Amino acid sequence: MKEKQQHITDRNESGLSNLTDEELWVSSAVADDTQQYDVDQAFERFRKRTGLDQSGKQSYKWYRTWSVAAVAIVLLGLITVTAYWQGSRQIQSNFSDIVVEAPLGSKTKLTLPDGSTVWLNAGSKMVYSQGFGVSDRRLAFQGEGYFKVEKNDEMPFLVQTHDVNVTVVGTKFNFRNYPEDEEAVVELLEGKVALENQLKEEAVRYLSPNEKMVLHKATGEMDITSAKVKEATLWTENILLFDEDLLPDIVRELERSYHVQIEIENEDLKQTRFYGQFNQLEQNIYDVLDMLSETGKLKYHEEGKVIYLK
Repeated sequence: MKEKQQHITDRNESGLSNLTDEELWVSSAVADDTQQYDVDQAFERFRKRTGLDQSGKQSYKWYRTWSVAAVAIVLLGLITVTAYWQGSRQIQSNFSDIVVEAPLGSKTKLTLPDGSTVWLNAGSKMVYSQGFGVSDRRLAFQGEGYFKVEKNDEMPFLVQTHDVNVTVVGTKFNFRNYPEDEEAVVELLEGKVALENQLKEEAVRYLSPNEKMVLHKATGEMDITSAKVKEATLWTENILLFDEDLLPDIVRELERSYHVQIEIENEDLKQTRFYGQFNQLEQNIYDVLDMLSETGKLKYHEEGKVIYLK
């Protein structure tokens, strides 16, 4: 019996000698897992059993402390990133809309947060977020505007309207789309623009410099032709140019530019076209009407605040 006990003891001692301190520590911890587990007491029993000195305990406590600290740092990092992401989304969702309008009889020029410049013609309106340029460069628009867009390949500049959307990276273009007009017109001076028809399903169309797009609102048809696009921005210099335009279109332009009310009494006049160039700063509404009358195609008179054409 003594020989058998000695054989078992020798085998156990031989096995223990091949294990590391960590393996021994795990073994002794598992051995007592049926009792309420106390880490410090278990380690103390293990130290007495193996003859491990006090420095081992200090090393273990140091390891435990830094393990907890490392987990805390990781959790803190995750919490920080999550809080930043949620905070950023919350801030963006709380951005207010900024509304810019050019009253009838006047024009407005402004610089957007991304450095782009916009001229708004009389009776025009533009709405964009207070966070414009943070995650996107998108704005809603109606009327007439001349846009000089700062280039940003990673964040396209989008002008949205009911009839057609215009997307650019960096360019100069004139966009005319008053709600009451029968046509929406985009004329490109520099760069390239993408046109998305909102009235009729079709592929995205593109404009090159010195080209003009006309969208017919009644049919949704989009036509692209060559044009003298520099003339499209004359209004920014207070010049009114009518190039064989129909009288109803001219009347709408005069009403916006001079803030007056004009009625066409003679229905036949609605199919009449006129050519003329006027300087708003030097010529008032009556000067313009006098020159149109000199063509012999119409006459005008005023009753109260309304000007009638016949």
